[in-house]
Amino acid sequence: MNVGFISLGCSKNLIDTEVAIGKFKEHNFTIVNDEEKADIIVINTCGFIESAKEEAINTILEMSDYKNKRCKYLIVMGCLVQRYYEDLIKSLPEVDLFIKLDEYDKLWDKIEDLVKRDIVEKSKTKTSKLITKIPPMPMFSEEEFLNRTVTTGKNYAYLKIGEGCSNRCTYCAIPYIRGPFVSRKKEEIIEEAKKLAAKGIKELIVIAQDTTKYGIDLYGESKLAQLLEELSKIEGIKWIRFLYAYPEGITDELIDVVANNPKVAKYFDIPIQHISNNLLKRMNRRTNKEDIVNLIDKINKKIPDVVLRTSLIVGFPGETKEDFDELLDFVKNTRFDKLGVFEYSKEDGTPAAKMQDQIHWKTKRTRYNKIMEEQQRISKENLEKKIGKTCIVLVEDISFDNKYYVGRTFGDVPDIDGLVYIQNDNKKQEKDVLDNFAKCKITDVNSYDLIAKFI
Repeated sequence: MNVGFISLGCSKNLIDTEVAIGKFKEHNFTIVNDEEKADIIVINTCGFIESAKEEAINTILEMSDYKNKRCKYLIVMGCLVQRYYEDLIKSLPEVDLFIKLDEYDKLWDKIEDLVKRDIVEKSKTKTSKLITKIPPMPMFSEEEFLNRTVTTGKNYAYLKIGEGCSNRCTYCAIPYIRGPFVSRKKEEIIEEAKKLAAKGIKELIVIAQDTTKYGIDLYGESKLAQLLEELSKIEGIKWIRFLYAYPEGITDELIDVVANNPKVAKYFDIPIQHISNNLLKRMNRRTNKEDIVNLIDKINKKIPDVVLRTSLIVGFPGETKEDFDELLDFVKNTRFDKLGVFEYSKEDGTPAAKMQDQIHWKTKRTRYNKIMEEQQRISKENLEKKIGKTCIVLVEDISFDNKYYVGRTFGDVPDIDGLVYIQNDNKKQEKDVLDNFAKCKITDVNSYDLIAKFI
C-alpha cells in the first residue's frame, strides 16, 4: 500500500512525522508524495494557535475528498488530536483513525488494527478540555528515533533532545498538550547524531520546546553546553545550532561554547515575547527587562559577530499603549538580526484566555504591522553592513531560471531565516557546488536575503 504524509506545524512535529514514516517503511509500505497515489493519508497536526488549528482542519477536509477514490484510510495524529480528541471524533467522521500524543507508544498497534482489520478503537476518555496536571508524554523509543526517515534533504536534520515543556507561560497550551519537559539521555542523542552523520548530514539543528532545560530532569542541571561539545566531536558534522533558548537558561558556559567552538553557529534564538515587566509578569515569564537587556549586552560583547533572533507577542491581554511603545523602542535599540512577531491568540484552557482587558484584533494587527515595518528596515540595514565581506555558504539549490545558486550562511536557519543567492555567471550547474560549502563575497542585499558571488 502507498502512504502519503502531510506534516503541519513546527520542526518538533516534523521529527514525529519522520519517525512515523520510518515505521511505515519498516513494515514495507511505500511512501509517496502525491495524495492521488496514496492508499493511506497521514496528517500530523498542530494545535498551538488559532491559525494553526484552522490550517489543520482545512487540510483534513481537503484530504477527505480523496476518500473513496483511491485513498482508503485517512489518519490524523498530533497536537490538535491530543487537545480536541472527542470533538474531532464527533465532527470529522471522514477520519478513520485519530492518534493522540499519549498514544504514540502504541502508534503502530493502532495503525495495524485499522489497516488489517478495519477496526478503529475510540477511547472513552474525554480530552478536549485542558487539565491542570498532566503526566509526561511517552516519547518514541530510541530505536524509533534511529529508524526515522529524514525528510529535510541531504544537508541538515533536526535533532530533538527533549519533549514537552514545564514553563507554564500563561498564553501557551504546549504543557497541557505535550506534558512537562522530559530530556532524552545524552548517549542516545549522540548515537542518533552519529547515524545522521553517517547518512551524510552536515548540519544538526538541536531542538526542544526550551533547549536550555535539557538535562535538568536527568542530571540536576542544564547540560546543553556539554551536549553541544559532544556533538561537535562527531566526524562529518560541520555545523551545529540550537533553537528556542529561553533567556533565563542561557549560562556563561553556553555563551562560551558558542563563542569558542567553531562548529557551533554564533547564533542565539532567544524567545523573549515582550520587554515590559508588566507584560512579562502577566505572561508568567521567568525573567525581566533588566535581565534580558544585560544578557543581550553580554552576548554581544563576548561574540561581536553573533546573530540574534527573537520572537515577540503583541496584543497580549492588558498590553497598554505604553507597554507596546516600550517594546517598539526596545526593538529599535536592540536591532535584532532576525525577529518574528505573533498576534496574541486566545487559547482554550490557558490562564491568559480568562484574563480581563483582551485586546481588539484591529489593535493587535496595527501593533504587529508597526513592529514588522521597523524590523524590515533594521534587517536591511544590518545586512547592508555585510556588503563586501566574505562568508561560507552551504549551497542547497539552484533557481528555476539557472541564474542563481541558493544557500545559507552559518547565521541562517532553514525555512525561517533569509537565503543567499549566488550569481551563476557561467550559467552552468557545477556538480561539485550543490550540497557543498562555498566561499562567497556579498555584493548586494534585499530586506532579508543576501546576493553574492563565488570566490
